Amino acid sequence: MLNKNELSEKLFSGRVILACIDGSSGSESVCDYASWIASNVARPLKLMHTIENNPNAAVSDYSGAIGLGSQQELLNELTEVEQNRASLLIKKGQLMLNAAKQHIEEKTDVDSIETYQHHGSLAESLIELEDDIRVMVIGIRGKQHEQQNEGIGHQLESVIRAMHKPILVVNKEFSQPQKAMLAYDGSVTCKKALAMVASSRLFKNIPCHLVHVGNDGEALLAEAENVLQDVGIDVTCVQLDGPADEVLANYQLENDIDLTLMGAFSHNRFRDFLLGSFTAKMLAATNRPLLLLR
Repeated sequence: MLNKNELSEKLFSGRVILACIDGSSGSESVCDYASWIASNVARPLKLMHTIENNPNAAVSDYSGAIGLGSQQELLNELTEVEQNRASLLIKKGQLMLNAAKQHIEEKTDVDSIETYQHHGSLAESLIELEDDIRVMVIGIRGKQHEQQNEGIGHQLESVIRAMHKPILVVNKEFSQPQKAMLAYDGSVTCKKALAMVASSRLFKNIPCHLVHVGNDGEALLAEAENVLQDVGIDVTCVQLDGPADEVLANYQLENDIDLTLMGAFSHNRFRDFLLGSFTAKMLAATNRPLLLLR
C-alpha cells in the first residue's frame, strides 16, 4: 500500500526551486516555469549558471608549436588571454543571471530570488547542491543545441543520471498548466509522482489524467485514483494499448495535456538502465513539459 506521507517527506526535503539557465532561447521559459512552481509552493527560487572549467586551454593547444626563443613570453601571453576569457565568461554569466532575476521580478510575486554561478560541469554543480533542491527546472536543449528541433541536449542525460530530485524538462514557451497527466504503472517512482500530485499545492486545482499503458492496470489505476480523489483532485483514468512513448505522446496532444509526470526509469525489461528507452523516447516525442522523478 502506498505510504504517501513517507514518500512526500523524502521527496520534498529540499529548500529551493532551481532554474538552470545558459543564455539559450529556452532560458526564459525555464525561468517562467521555475517561478510558477516557486510561487505556488512558496519556496525560494535559485537561478544557476555554470561555467565549465577549461584550464590553460590556449597554453596546452599551442605550447608545442612555439619557437624556442619566444616560448616563455608567448606562454605568458596565452595564459593571460585565458584568464581574461574566464573573467569575461564570469561577467557574461552574471549579467545573464541579473537579467533573469529582473525578468522574474517584473512578472511574478516570487518573494526570494537567489543567483548562483558555479565553475564545473552542470552535473557536478547539481550534485553539490542536491540536498538543497526541491525541484529542478532545465531546458530540453541548451545553448549549443538550441537550433535543433528534435532530440535532447547533450547534458540532459548526465543531469538525469546525477540527480535524485524531481526534474522538470521544459521544451516550450510558458503557459500555466491547466491539465496534468501521470503515466502510472505502480512502480516506486510512479508512486513518488502520485504523492507529489496528491500533496503539492502545485496540483491542487489541476485535473489529472491517470494513464496506464497495457491491459492489466485496473487495480493500479483504482488505487491511484482513490489517493487523488481523497484530496479533492478531479481524476480521469485511462488504459492505452501500443508503444508506450507513442500512445502517451498522442494522448497528451489529443487531450491538450499541459504537463506530464513520469518516472525516469524504464519499467520493463530495460528497468536496470537509468535513462531507458522509454524515458529517452518520451523526452524526444513530447512537445510539452515533462516532470521526471527517480
